Amino acid sequence: MRAWLRASTELMLLSAGVRAGQRVLDVAAGTGEQTLEIAARVGPSGSVVATDLSARILAFAAARATDAGVSTVETLACDGEELPFADASFDAVVCRLGLMLFAAPDSGLAQMHRVARPGAKASVLVFSAPENNPCLAILASTAARHAGLERPDPFAPGSLLSLGRAGALQAMFARAGFQAVQSTRLSAPFVMPSARHYVDFVRDSGAPVIKMLAHLGPGAQEEAWSEMEQRLESFTTATGWAGPNELLLVTGTR
Repeated sequence: MRAWLRASTELMLLSAGVRAGQRVLDVAAGTGEQTLEIAARVGPSGSVVATDLSARILAFAAARATDAGVSTVETLACDGEELPFADASFDAVVCRLGLMLFAAPDSGLAQMHRVARPGAKASVLVFSAPENNPCLAILASTAARHAGLERPDPFAPGSLLSLGRAGALQAMFARAGFQAVQSTRLSAPFVMPSARHYVDFVRDSGAPVIKMLAHLGPGAQEEAWSEMEQRLESFTTATGWAGPNELLLVTGTR
């Protein structure tokens, strides 16, 4: 994960203006990989608050910080659409591959705007358009067919590609009150030894397709995963496997 998102995360933090001495909010922080990168940037005079809806997942972030000897990271389980922080209390706000999973991303952005100090920036990283993320499209369409479901709407609220429609996230930033909204499309291919390794990663990551297949028996599930792997093998290269992915980075100023 770190190798896949290294360059994109670097650009997200640069866009948000994260620097020494700041108090930074990391929304939907997950296991906190990027949280430690933020902590390294703000240094001992700064601090990071990592939030996520799942306390269980945040425990990994807290453990990661402890293991790294970092004492400037605080974790708090909360809903990103109802952040429990005072107005204008953060110098920067970031959210890496989390906002698209919100039931109401407009509310999430409004909260980010509220807790950001005047002049602070919020920077959000999401998946871009479906046609530029064929691996995700293959996973979803194959799972839906095996599960007897209708072909999923890629822009359905809470789906991985829900904010990939052209101009949608930028408009949300504007509605939330952010100024000088900027967006950048970033190529982020998923490089692995083989398609099988990618499928194994997806199965271990709690991806939405797992829920789609949950009602099937073990044999039927394996058939679905096998077909996904077969279709994904089209991205095999001379040195391994590289699945095309494109991310969208949007930044706005409070």
